[in-house]
Amino acid sequence: MAKRSEHTQEELKALILSAAETIVIEEGFPALKVRRIAAEIGYTVGSIYMVFINMADLIVHVNAKTLDALSAQLGQVQACGAEHSIEALAMTYLNYASDNFNRWRTVFDYAPTEKTVTPDWYQEKVTDIFSPFKAQFAELVPELSGDNSNRAARALWFAIHGICLLSLTGQDDKTRIYDIEETLVLLIRNFISGWRTNFIK
Repeated sequence: MAKRSEHTQEELKALILSAAETIVIEEGFPALKVRRIAAEIGYTVGSIYMVFINMADLIVHVNAKTLDALSAQLGQVQACGAEHSIEALAMTYLNYASDNFNRWRTVFDYAPTEKTVTPDWYQEKVTDIFSPFKAQFAELVPELSGDNSNRAARALWFAIHGICLLSLTGQDDKTRIYDIEETLVLLIRNFISGWRTNFIK
């Protein structure tokens, strides 16, 4: 461990985030405590609060790195027809959640209080996760436009997320991932089929 004086504020920020990420990955969100982070990096709690406004600010930055990683994986999905692309996005989302469960779960386990202001830059990262699903759904059902298209795409996205969350939570046997994939495909195909049927003349 380098001496405290050898770290710039940016280096200290990276050190704190790295320690926080490691705790989350290895032990999950409940283990993420500011005193624990301070002990891991050999700094005082006060030093951490010189870099981050409060614990909520630190958690937002930890979750932002998770969202960036997830967004990068979703961005690698190759277009292969809108319906197949949605399925591929769903599988990518599921695989990321399964492979990085503690990190992924922390994004949703953290519940900001009424006094907590979510930064605009963080909300943009959340939107980036949803955007590919929204774009592919709009291509599939062009007759449904504007707010209605957004609501329908969001409903599909919530359902995909819900299946992943309910299926992975408390599941120790990851061999069941195939069953989750089949459930996602069934959901997506029937959801899309239902909307297409509504527009058949």
